[in-house]
Amino acid sequence: MARVPIELRRGELHVPGSGLWLDARRRAPCAFVSHAHGDHIGRHDRTIATRATLALMEHRLGRPGKGEWLPAGYREPFGIGDLTVELFPAGHVLGSAQIRLSRDGHAVGYSGDLCLEPTLTAEAAEVVECDTLVLESTFGAPRYVFPPKAEVLAGVKRFVDDALADGAVPVLFGYALGKAQEILKFLSGEGYPCRAHPMVHAVNRVYEAQGVALPGVRPLGPEGPAPGEVVVAPPHLARSAAILRIRGRRTAVLTGWAVEGSRFRYRAMDAAFPLSDHADFPALLRYARATGARRVLTVHGHAAELAAALRSQGIRAEPLEERQQLELL
Repeated sequence: MARVPIELRRGELHVPGSGLWLDARRRAPCAFVSHAHGDHIGRHDRTIATRATLALMEHRLGRPGKGEWLPAGYREPFGIGDLTVELFPAGHVLGSAQIRLSRDGHAVGYSGDLCLEPTLTAEAAEVVECDTLVLESTFGAPRYVFPPKAEVLAGVKRFVDDALADGAVPVLFGYALGKAQEILKFLSGEGYPCRAHPMVHAVNRVYEAQGVALPGVRPLGPEGPAPGEVVVAPPHLARSAAILRIRGRRTAVLTGWAVEGSRFRYRAMDAAFPLSDHADFPALLRYARATGARRVLTVHGHAAELAAALRSQGIRAEPLEERQQLELL
């Protein structure tokens, strides 16, 4: 029986015998891109991704030039050599996908970044049934347990209301792709007029072109926000001129790392909220069990800790290590 091997080569996942790479940063002959965050994309000869991810990649990288983009829909199987390939929603950001590779009756699932909580601006994650699961482990340590999203959003709303009541300008910082759209969708749905930093606004336009409406959101211009408006911007631009010129601002960062509490510090923000677009530790454990995988390979993040926790629950699990080729039986 043919086997489906996978290896970690220079920090990136490769499927030998097919020329297929998974979320490769270096140029590859053929790569699956799970989503359009900068640490998962690259310029490849052939790129397999959802249409939304390709649209976001075009915004970030420009047109593919000599490369070929191959859009794939969810739950629409296709072939690469002797592999059968299928994509499933990952719930992380718009267009994010998991992949299942099947050969000779054996299915390998790769999660990419995964979020199992309901979301306002991305497709809901689905469980990928497989024999072997390759599971991203960003928050794969026991200390990472996120509060329910509704509770976190209620806290953000209180922060905004308190700032506005004091005559301050609430400025919320979240990644330009994904987190910013999630909080803007929530706030606009609650009736708050919002201003998006130009970097966020550019991503908003891609979301809207893909059918995700963001009403009540205008770009942040040199004139700054009007009274009663909420500003959303990327965290790395917290000290930019566009933000520093906002007088009377009150700032908060939205990130899963905020669950660290006093261990988490981010540029002297007034508040931090653990709003995450990743699965936390308990969710990763639940997901691994739900796939029915007989073997789990953890990658990136807290891979060793997550694998140990899975083994304690009777699941055959191990971190995938550099240059170690594993025959997935």
